[in-house]
Amino acid sequence: MAVTPRDVVAALAAACLTLALLLATARAAEIDPAASAIGFTLKTRWGKTLIGHFPRYEGEVATLPDGRHQVRLRLAAAEVEIDGSSTFTRLTRGEGFFEADRFPWVEFVSDPYSTDLTRHGGRLGGRVTIRGVERRESFVIRPAVCERPGVECDIVARGSIDRDDYGMGRWGFALSDKVVFSLRVRTVPESDA
Repeated sequence: MAVTPRDVVAALAAACLTLALLLATARAAEIDPAASAIGFTLKTRWGKTLIGHFPRYEGEVATLPDGRHQVRLRLAAAEVEIDGSSTFTRLTRGEGFFEADRFPWVEFVSDPYSTDLTRHGGRLGGRVTIRGVERRESFVIRPAVCERPGVECDIVARGSIDRDDYGMGRWGFALSDKVVFSLRVRTVPESDA
């Protein structure tokens, strides 16, 4: 069977369409670590609140082909720090908590969402992975204080998990079961290039 010029044009058109769809899927704004903060609070059994943060993380807010967005976030468990306590920092990195030597990343991949969620606030669901255990969780997004959340102002979110759900039940005599995550996120400004 001979290849006609029409076949060549059709093949080129299909290749261009496929490339355009791949580029649309891959478009993402990186989370800006210099302008963002990700942390958590945890209570001890004697009422003290421990404040932890993740100094190193990587993430993006991807724009999907249908115009919705998706957050993909990875937090370096080996670098987690508890303010003012080397002992609790060691415990949270260790075997009874994040077990960072075996599971170096805490991950979150959100469900697709519209920009209305970041403007008006609401609940954002997704998959959290800690210590190799993946579960559905949700975060509450606060209403934005600007027109372009993540660019002109922070996207602020909060959500809690139960440590036992992720095999982090050790130290139950000293630590409460609930861990409350808090995120204040901005993206790296896109260049005009």
